[in-house]
Amino acid sequence: MKTNIYESLEKEIMKSNLSEAEKNKHLSKLLKARGQKINILLTGATGSGKSSTINSLFDTSVAKVGVGVEPETADIECYQLDNLTIWDSPGLGDNVEKDKENALEVVGKLSETDESGVPIIDLVVVVIDASSKDLGTTYSLINDILIPSITPENKDRVIIAVNQSDMAMKGNHWDKENNCPDDVLKDFLEEKCKSISSRIKDATGFDFDIMYYCAGYTDDDGMQKPAYNLTKLLYKIVLSLPVEKRIAIAENLNDDNKMWEYDDGEKDYCDAITESFAETVFGTISDYAEKGIVYGGAALGMPGAAVGAVICGAVGAVVGVFKGLFK
Repeated sequence: MKTNIYESLEKEIMKSNLSEAEKNKHLSKLLKARGQKINILLTGATGSGKSSTINSLFDTSVAKVGVGVEPETADIECYQLDNLTIWDSPGLGDNVEKDKENALEVVGKLSETDESGVPIIDLVVVVIDASSKDLGTTYSLINDILIPSITPENKDRVIIAVNQSDMAMKGNHWDKENNCPDDVLKDFLEEKCKSISSRIKDATGFDFDIMYYCAGYTDDDGMQKPAYNLTKLLYKIVLSLPVEKRIAIAENLNDDNKMWEYDDGEKDYCDAITESFAETVFGTISDYAEKGIVYGGAALGMPGAAVGAVICGAVGAVVGVFKGLFK
């Protein structure tokens, strides 16, 4: 996505007929929102597709790539995209001793807090290989490392998703023409998600709504394979983040429309994501207490008399950006 959301909002505010005092109030809120930072940690077994997930979701072509600056996170790769930081932890399952070291790094990263005592990591995404039959390493990661590091109140800080759905059942039931699982594979994937969720709940008491997807990948001929259910994964990520932080993730999404084209059709994830971002825009330059708005329709149904033309204009402009991205 090349359009700078913050600059679009600033322009809408400045060209409005508001008083200078009102403009300054909205600009102050915008400046505060622009300072919000998001930290997402991806973890999972080796070969689960963490890197392809990062590349499919975000515009990593402009990312600053490095490693954790602290010794205890020396092996965790870091992708810095403006106010969005993605932490890619080493894959687990290759070596018992190395797994222990990597587990300590994950725990260390999860325990980091800012000056106010708020955890640095906003969200953990656990990536599971749909074609793998041995999930012992993954269960150990979730049950023994992640769950003890969070409280029940913070359970929403963890998303568990099954990747590489096209490779499950040896890839025999993937509809390549329509880029989706056939009925046999869909049933298999749904049962796998339910089974994983059940085992985690039995071991920890935590109940997770686990989804499946395919991040897409570049084949041997250099062709980019489209993703499946990436919009659903993004939807879950967005809803798991604090409302005031969501623009930071919106600024760095992959602008290849094909990556967002295919999903399970259970929900209009694109509209839901756009609505969520618009809620952030509204909260950014207005007061949440003034909300009381029913989303839907033109400019998400925000009446000018209720929230002011500047807010409607800003929301409408930003919504247009996201509508273009997901088409």
